[in-house]
Amino acid sequence: MHPERADRIRAVAHAVRQAGLVDSINPFPEFSPGFHIPVLAGEKLLEISATPAEAGQIELIHTPAMIQKIRHVCQAGGGILDQGDTSVSPRSFEIALLSCGAVLRCCDAVISGHAKRAFAAVRPPGHHAEPDRAMGFCLFSNVAIAARYLQRHYGVGKIAIVDFDVHHGNGTQAAFEDDPSVLFISIHQHPKTCYPGTGYDWETGEGPGRGTTLNIPMTPGGGDGHYLAEFHGKILPAIDKFKPDILLISAGFDAHTNDPLAHMEVTDEGFGSMTSLLVQAANTHCGGRIISALEGGYNLAALGRSVVKHLDALRENC
Repeated sequence: MHPERADRIRAVAHAVRQAGLVDSINPFPEFSPGFHIPVLAGEKLLEISATPAEAGQIELIHTPAMIQKIRHVCQAGGGILDQGDTSVSPRSFEIALLSCGAVLRCCDAVISGHAKRAFAAVRPPGHHAEPDRAMGFCLFSNVAIAARYLQRHYGVGKIAIVDFDVHHGNGTQAAFEDDPSVLFISIHQHPKTCYPGTGYDWETGEGPGRGTTLNIPMTPGGGDGHYLAEFHGKILPAIDKFKPDILLISAGFDAHTNDPLAHMEVTDEGFGSMTSLLVQAANTHCGGRIISALEGGYNLAALGRSVVKHLDALRENC
């Protein structure tokens, strides 16, 4: 069974409902629900409907040739887009547009003031998709597209992206490595031991963007304490120095101790603690505004519990 499957969203939907954060939620992946958190604190989260991203929005990051290739493979009945782990079915193109669109609707909710912070529970994930190719279960780079959408559609200036998925966010990095208006931070299992083999600490950006990429490779076996030390020692100081206008999170939960695809030891509570630190940083620099999107996480029970901790932390001081 492929690890990036529909049951991931069903697990998230079930966990959020069981935690009492919403009264009801559609658990079916084709609707890729996005959750947004109201400006004023409340006991319940509010659910917003996803709408598909438009072709022009996907082209904010990806080449027309890449988009057309994915469309054609799906229309032909499905197939494999890379070296074997990114498979698509006839509806994958449609669902990928909906996944990206859910993240953009979260952007709309936050910028309009209807929410202070928002989370999009979506699949397929996005942070491995490079401007000219899909890879690593990812078709379109959801968070990167959201960052450009915020800049082009709403005139947002500086954006910080923090990616705590266990795998390096190579696609997001490729989109912004020469752009000084986007700070990209990825904390991930060391590339010598983990897909996709990129994300060394010497990768700091290119040209005018040099210094606005921060990679933090983690030794396998590291847990909550190791991650929080890097947050305090490197991630929060980088955000403080950059002073973003809005903060985006690539929220992957596959650094969990129970996840089958990597070798880190983060707990449910560790993800909550990392999120709380990012909320504090957002409160300091950008009016508390955060947009978070689901990336990895392949142990279903751990994924559901970790998303609940993430959402609990995002609700702080709303």
